[in-house]
Amino acid sequence: MTKIKICGLFRECDVDFVNEAMPDYAGFVFAKSRRQITKEQAYSFRQKLNSEIMTVGVFVNTKEEEILSLYNDKIISAVQLHGNENDEYIKNLKRKSGITIIKSFNLNAYEEIEKLEKSSADFLLFDNGSGGTGKTFDWDFVPKIKKPFFLAGGLNENNIENAIKLINPYAVDLSTGVESNGLKDKQKILNVTRRVKNV
Repeated sequence: MTKIKICGLFRECDVDFVNEAMPDYAGFVFAKSRRQITKEQAYSFRQKLNSEIMTVGVFVNTKEEEILSLYNDKIISAVQLHGNENDEYIKNLKRKSGITIIKSFNLNAYEEIEKLEKSSADFLLFDNGSGGTGKTFDWDFVPKIKKPFFLAGGLNENNIENAIKLINPYAVDLSTGVESNGLKDKQKILNVTRRVKNV
């Protein structure tokens, strides 16, 4: 069954919404963004979040030490990389911590399938650009690979079921698609989580 990640929690009530919906993953953005949160906020959110929900830290070209600090303090249990992090960086992180790693690739820029398959990341993530744009990309670009991947970019309650049936991703990742006026929308989170679990 396809898993679901709700990304970009930045208010206390966002955590309440996610606790009610019970997705598989919740994302904390540490990269520069309107959804960016501090380590202190993330710690508070993790304490409040249901322990069955896996927390993912989102980073762009961040020093390994910052990620390891969040992991060692049990604030995040996985990392999502959206920058120019190479495979050596990923291998180093895994060697030092054993943390689960999701590496984002922009499929609007052609990527060799062989390169994707050989990535040391545990999961790939296919998105539109740098992420958080709320726009879809041409799903025909999604390569046929064995490595499990997250599908992101413009997903919402209206297209999520179709995306899962067409692409069959390991997981779907939503942020803008569960917001109204730039804020997380409880009903959208509940609706989309229910739809994913019912596909």
